[in-house]
Amino acid sequence: MNEEYQYVVLGAGRQGTAAAYDMARWGSAKSVKLADQDSNAAQQAADRVNKLIGKKIAEPFAVDVRDKDEIQKLLNGATACLSAVPYYFNLEISRLAIQKGVHFCDLGGNTDIARKQHQFDELARQKEVSIIPNCGQVPGMGTSLCVYAMELLDEPLDVLMWDGGLPQHPKPPFNYLLTFHIAGLTNEYAEPGVFLRNWKITQVEPMTELETVEFPPPIGKLEAFVAGGGTDTMPWTYEGKIRTLQNLTLRYPGHYQQLKAYYDLGLWDLTPIKIGSIEVVPRDVFHALFEPKVVLPDKKDLVIVRVKAVGKKDGKDAEALVEMIDYYDEETGFTAMERGTGWSAAIVAEMMARRQTPLGAGGVEKMVPAFPYVQELNRRGLKVKEQVEFK
Repeated sequence: MNEEYQYVVLGAGRQGTAAAYDMARWGSAKSVKLADQDSNAAQQAADRVNKLIGKKIAEPFAVDVRDKDEIQKLLNGATACLSAVPYYFNLEISRLAIQKGVHFCDLGGNTDIARKQHQFDELARQKEVSIIPNCGQVPGMGTSLCVYAMELLDEPLDVLMWDGGLPQHPKPPFNYLLTFHIAGLTNEYAEPGVFLRNWKITQVEPMTELETVEFPPPIGKLEAFVAGGGTDTMPWTYEGKIRTLQNLTLRYPGHYQQLKAYYDLGLWDLTPIKIGSIEVVPRDVFHALFEPKVVLPDKKDLVIVRVKAVGKKDGKDAEALVEMIDYYDEETGFTAMERGTGWSAAIVAEMMARRQTPLGAGGVEKMVPAFPYVQELNRRGLKVKEQVEFK
């Protein structure tokens, strides 16, 4: 009989629910504890997972992640824990998971926090667990697809990634669909990209380096530009080993110029300004105005991750292209962003449970074997296309 595992998912929002479903369907789950500070959200998420699976496997819990005692109780008997709560909680939760001897991964969202989690490496080894931050779509899936593209070559030199979540049916004026928290979007748009340029870590200003990229119909031409966060800890891992590493964010044509105007105006600043007698944070004003324009009733979206690795294979100049394009799932009602983010992190949690990841703490690029990960994506219908061409 196959071994069964007990999972814990912290956060019963969109991505947490998608992750719990993945564990229940593909993760050999004995049980999935779905925890949220909102008991109704936890209950609704568990009910949805159980209905989709056709049996009771997800169980709701009302837990505040700031309560260490409650988290430790929740982790009793667990094999692996996935955090889908805001990134600033993950450092302490990963510490608690190590104490309880539970594997831990998260959706992340902050490279500095992830690098601090990596410092738990020795403790995690002693407790025989894996700690792997930033396992969502990008970083996460994108990280593994970069590694996979590099592994298709013998000597990778330059690695270029393009990624984005888009509406299937763009609507003016912004031609964008928000499928995750707006604070995450502006954080990406306002932070510099951390890339490798000429073998060295380089910070590149956001909302720069605009280019056009072609995709097969019905997608067509998209624009791409620099945004922050997508490379996670890869620049530190590969500094001096590959010449170029970068990722650009994909949007429909015209979006860049609109959003860059807000950036130039200072609408994403976090320092309060005074308007009359009232102090306001510019970014809060932007959130209040922008979010209603891009949260649309038609939530049918698509997700793209494309990676091109350039280098040598069999002694010849070669180029490896790896691409994953996914669409809103009519059968389950999960968006492409939920599949690409929640399912991606769940795959990592399941690989940890099956002991397919090394013990210790580190980045996805070091800790998640790329080939088995890609196999798991394909098994779920998140089809990864690949090709190697000699130049």
